[in-house]
Amino acid sequence: MQSLQGAYRLTSRRRANLLLPVLLAVLGAALANWKFDEILKRAERTYGDLGEARQRIEDWGRLIDASRDLDEAGKLQAVNAYFNRTLLFSDDRNLWSRDDYWATPLESLWKGAGDCEDYSIAKYVTLRQLGVPGDQLRITYVKALRQNQAHMVLAWYATPTADPLVLDNLDPDIRPASQRSDLLPVYAFNAEGLWLPGPGGGKRSGDSKQLSRWQDLLAHMRAEGMNLDDTR
Repeated sequence: MQSLQGAYRLTSRRRANLLLPVLLAVLGAALANWKFDEILKRAERTYGDLGEARQRIEDWGRLIDASRDLDEAGKLQAVNAYFNRTLLFSDDRNLWSRDDYWATPLESLWKGAGDCEDYSIAKYVTLRQLGVPGDQLRITYVKALRQNQAHMVLAWYATPTADPLVLDNLDPDIRPASQRSDLLPVYAFNAEGLWLPGPGGGKRSGDSKQLSRWQDLLAHMRAEGMNLDDTR
């Protein structure tokens, strides 16, 4: 009997050792997930009746839930397609009565519209929430040569020195930057730093804390119930 009890205790201990990493992973995922019910409540307190925006925000939550198990290529495709089809393009003057305003993803979905910065920010934030490492993503200012105007896109780097893939609201196809001769990079940033364009992934030139609009955006997201730190 003692040997059987010992064997049972050993088996139970092995089972616990096997289950512990799984339980920790599930717990970690649960803690990292945003609470969309609370996000919706805060949005209603801020904006009142959300109308059609409620559906857009709920669809965003479903997109995140449905995309968690995709590989990174699948996540890029799903997120790029969702925001490109969900948001209408509109400039900041029409949307916010300001010359330049960086909207949170929730604000963009509330409006149902945004400019190039808003598309790029929404894609960046969503991919971070889906577990894409921050050092693989850079919000990139470019000059759109065909339109002869400033523009913003999101770039994904498989490795720090790789030819990045470009997620863009002007072109729905995700293509390598080397195939986007219509875009001239100016500088890039993410939560980790600032980069100047150049070979081998460019040159890090500073800290994104230098960007006041980026810091304002992060603070606004925290007030909405979405802490970007939760995605790290």
